[in-house]
Amino acid sequence: MQFTAAQIALLINGKVEGDPNAAAGSFGKIEDAVGGQLAFLANPKYEEHLYTTGASIIIVNESQELKQPTGATLIRVPDAYSAFATLLAKYQEIVAQQLTGIQEPSYISKTATLGDNVFIGAFAYLGENVVIGNHVKIHPLVYIGNNVKIGDNTQLHPGVKIYHDCVIGRQVTIHAGSVIGSDGFGFAPLADGTFKKIPQIGNVVVEDLVEIGSNATIDRATIGSTVIRSGAKLDNLIQIAHNVEVGGHTVIAAQAGVSGSTKIGSHVMIGGQAGIVGHIQIADGSRINAQSGVSKSIKQPNATVTGSPAFDYTSALRSQALSRNLPGIEKRLKELEELVKQLLAERV
Repeated sequence: MQFTAAQIALLINGKVEGDPNAAAGSFGKIEDAVGGQLAFLANPKYEEHLYTTGASIIIVNESQELKQPTGATLIRVPDAYSAFATLLAKYQEIVAQQLTGIQEPSYISKTATLGDNVFIGAFAYLGENVVIGNHVKIHPLVYIGNNVKIGDNTQLHPGVKIYHDCVIGRQVTIHAGSVIGSDGFGFAPLADGTFKKIPQIGNVVVEDLVEIGSNATIDRATIGSTVIRSGAKLDNLIQIAHNVEVGGHTVIAAQAGVSGSTKIGSHVMIGGQAGIVGHIQIADGSRINAQSGVSKSIKQPNATVTGSPAFDYTSALRSQALSRNLPGIEKRLKELEELVKQLLAERV
């Protein structure tokens, strides 16, 4: 597919500087793009490539000043990075719309309901009373259990497993290998030292505009629902336990884990490999640094914590600085002790 600079500018509300008929059919990094490709410049570190790149079209910030002529047609926008992301999303949407139909072999229950322009890949399984919205893309080897509901324009990548009774919203993307609705980790200790499994009879509700990375696991609730609120973004290899609630527009980086019944507010940022214990609350806007261990509730909105156990970020930095100075402090303390001994000896 070829698009002119004028057409691209309309999609991202940009202004063309150069040939409006310049065309691009693919994307490239500004440092090695070739003719017929589109690139973008948002980081000043790469500005030198603006004048040497082979790209036909480049998206730049409105504030970008040219130090010398460039052979490419420019599209000026307020934020080049955001505009490029918007353009990639539009491109991906166009490509996805071309996928329609049902590949064989696949199993679709007679009681399942399919919307318009649905794609179902080979070896997919759709159970009893499944409801699939319009323009949903279900890639090969996806399993969808009984009574699952999936909203319009959602995409399930290869190997996704969605257990029975779960609800997936509109424009959700779930990447390969993720499991939604597996049993929560619930076992009651018995007097003889063994454990009795507690049946997990709830479900998982994933609201609209959520993205879940590959090989993530979101456990079903013991009773009620594990909930991922609208706009949340989960990275690869994340564990969300039973009855957890992840607030809207919260982002969680890879290898983080959230224990059962914890409530995470909206617009929270959680770094990679962070661990959060169960039955606590994380206030809106909290920032949790990578590898932090959160063992108690964060009650103050927009707080930043770090360390294990995690505590206030600024206090943690001061503690780290003091730790580095301990050898010097020890030396000075010994010197003071010697001085005190000398003074006491002189008084005697």
